[in-house]
Amino acid sequence: MKFVTFQKEDGSIRAGWMKNDQFVIDMHEASNGVLPKDMLSFVENHTFFLNYLSSLSDNEKGVYSLENVLLNAPLPNPRSFRDFYAFEEHVKTARESRGLEMMPEWYDIPVFYYSNHLAIKGPNEAIVRPKQCNWLDYELEIACVIGKEGMNIKAENADEYIFGYCILNDWSARDIQRKEMKVGLGPAKGKDFATTIGPYLVSKDELEEYRVENGYDLTMTAKVNNVLLSEGNMRDIYYSFAEMIERASDGVNLYPGDLIGSGTVGSGCILELGTDVHRWLEPGDEVELEITALGSLKNTII
Repeated sequence: MKFVTFQKEDGSIRAGWMKNDQFVIDMHEASNGVLPKDMLSFVENHTFFLNYLSSLSDNEKGVYSLENVLLNAPLPNPRSFRDFYAFEEHVKTARESRGLEMMPEWYDIPVFYYSNHLAIKGPNEAIVRPKQCNWLDYELEIACVIGKEGMNIKAENADEYIFGYCILNDWSARDIQRKEMKVGLGPAKGKDFATTIGPYLVSKDELEEYRVENGYDLTMTAKVNNVLLSEGNMRDIYYSFAEMIERASDGVNLYPGDLIGSGTVGSGCILELGTDVHRWLEPGDEVELEITALGSLKNTII
């Protein structure tokens, strides 16, 4: 299923799912109040709620045309947000652009940083360029949402802890990021102003037909002002989401609603491509990320 969070014409925010890619269903209204109003509550108890959904009759209650609602981030309030560094090509190319060699430690463990889980943006939402930023960049990523609590999760068991997947754009103020990371900490202010996810959260069963050894065969693209700049595939990921979950849960609990990003696919940002291919993003630019089976995610810079 494709789960969404949306705003109705009366201003109320509801969780639901897509129907025929033309309608959204308000899960709370369609279930006469059995299902929750928000997506985090659904994820937290999704086993029970999915069983209930399978018995829910197909009626017209709570059905809204996609044209008459505003899609928000499918999970507007994740419990936490860890972003990994899982694509080898991105790491190599990004370091080369700064005159750095590949560090051998990267091959030892999947690494991540914490970003701002309270700065989540949704599809078509305007992204404000930070005042001190002149080098604004997009990052083409895929993310998973954790659906079950667990600690010390082994990679071979990790799939059962995943609720679903979505597109993620890890906006980056490269000039701010570069300066702060010279001190030996970060990224922090270079990242925490905005992260976009959406347009919907796809349950993992929807991706089974694309499964390959290290994940899924999903084409990933990024366009700026309708010009194709980035193209990659999730199958090229070096560390699988299972390995990321094993690392993230080492000695600590993961909780339903935790968001885990893959890091940028190879060629998936201007930092890698170089400003001779495209300048840094400016107000008025529209960025569109698209991933097979996960939809299209657009935002405009202001």
